[in-house]
Amino acid sequence: MKKSIPKTVLLVIFFVGVAVITLLPLALLFVASLRPGQELMRNGLNFRIDWAHANLDEYRLLFSGNNAYVTWYLNSLKVTVLQVVLSLVLSSFVGYGFAMYEFKGKGFFFLLVLLVMMVPTEVIILPLYKLIIGMHLINTHTGIILPYIVIPMLIFFFRQYLSGIPKDFLDAGRVDGCSEYGIYTRIMLPLMKPAFASMGIYEGMSSWNNFFWPMIVINQNNKITLPVGLQSLLSPYGNNYDILIAGSVFAILPILLLFALFQQYFIEGMTAGGVKG
Repeated sequence: MKKSIPKTVLLVIFFVGVAVITLLPLALLFVASLRPGQELMRNGLNFRIDWAHANLDEYRLLFSGNNAYVTWYLNSLKVTVLQVVLSLVLSSFVGYGFAMYEFKGKGFFFLLVLLVMMVPTEVIILPLYKLIIGMHLINTHTGIILPYIVIPMLIFFFRQYLSGIPKDFLDAGRVDGCSEYGIYTRIMLPLMKPAFASMGIYEGMSSWNNFFWPMIVINQNNKITLPVGLQSLLSPYGNNYDILIAGSVFAILPILLLFALFQQYFIEGMTAGGVKG
């Protein structure tokens, strides 16, 4: 028992160090947001604060006047919530089908899912953009969301997670008179909470931080998402780094809140989803 104490202390020191290294950039970002823009440009990012000149002017500017920051923020929230809900529901359906049912061509179709996972998004950007134009979805949030409502990585994860759940649950539900839909909603969904939580965090982060595709689809200022809007603050005519940093601080908050609320399920889901029972 005593031999394990030094090992435990070393692990605690290690993980505390990892936590400090992880949180250090966030603390640096917050400190920088309190400094005037001129001082920030002159001295760069550091932890030195002149409290006589520290202020919240940049935060007030974000939410006042004709600044479009609130619009960008709400656009990102809308896109993220819809994309997460749709992708989780539809991808879980597909993963559930692969894990729990036998049908002709099952191995071939699952191989196609794995192959699609290996294709970088950048490879299909041009045909995807042409498809969105043909569907008249340019400058719409639907055009951002549509390509991401069924995601191969999520299908693979749900399939692996559900493969560890005995199929006896399905047989028991059928004996009790449940329909296939009832088995999924009443029996399987409660068992899939960790998977939904972990993939919800993953997909929420991906959608919230998505820059490349929204930048291509949207070119109207009142419809762009937050990452694209923040990038627009940097231009050849002026670099508003003070506003950019303050806006970035608020942009981090939803992801931190999401992870804080579901981190227990996230760890459980990622662990269970990686091992086939």
